[in-house]
Amino acid sequence: MLISNISDIWINISNFFVSIFSPIINFFIVIWKITYNYFPLLSKGLGITLLLSLITVLCGAVLGLIVYSMATSKLKILKFLGNAYIEIIRGIPLLLQLLAIYIALPNTFTKFTAAAIALVINSGAYVAEIIRSGVQAVDKGQTEASMSLGLTHFQTMYKIVLPQAIKNILPAIGNEYVTIIKETSLASSFYLGELMTVQKTIGAATYLYLDAYIVVAVFYFVSTFSLSKVIRLIEKRMKVSD
Repeated sequence: MLISNISDIWINISNFFVSIFSPIINFFIVIWKITYNYFPLLSKGLGITLLLSLITVLCGAVLGLIVYSMATSKLKILKFLGNAYIEIIRGIPLLLQLLAIYIALPNTFTKFTAAAIALVINSGAYVAEIIRSGVQAVDKGQTEASMSLGLTHFQTMYKIVLPQAIKNILPAIGNEYVTIIKETSLASSFYLGELMTVQKTIGAATYLYLDAYIVVAVFYFVSTFSLSKVIRLIEKRMKVSD
């Protein structure tokens, strides 16, 4: 009788743990199957996401420098246009910018090009503010000393201030790259083949939409987390060099 009761208790405990862990185990099995079966498609989507982000941050950095130069120019018209650009772009949702630019561009432009242009225009406004913050961190005394030596505003900025400000700007540009990686998900409206488009493809093929979202989320997390660690390492080395 005692053995029978112990056996029943053990069975009940086993059933309890099975009822708890079985769905969790099945969930991870499904996630693994999706990742394994669609890994080539996911890898391609990640590659497109990273490429689009890299193009955006590089071109956005150039555009941001131009916009910053305009916003800090002594010419009132350039200063007005630069600041207006920054405020307008930062005040409009990115998705709206993507759709507006895609519709406005001629049909000769590919969806990838249209998305890249929209992301670059958006990133340029934020990079301009990053550069502004980096420049403001440089001691104003150096600017005054340069001007007193006869250097023009342009010469002072590009020969004295920016080389010092670059140490403050680069880590922030790196963080902008991480942000852009996540923002490229909005480009899935155009079905470019990036990660969020891959999620839609997997969901339509398997009807496991939530599981597909989780797999794609893991890919996003791994890429952004890895880049963040690299950026922090670079930032530490730059501080040591000071």
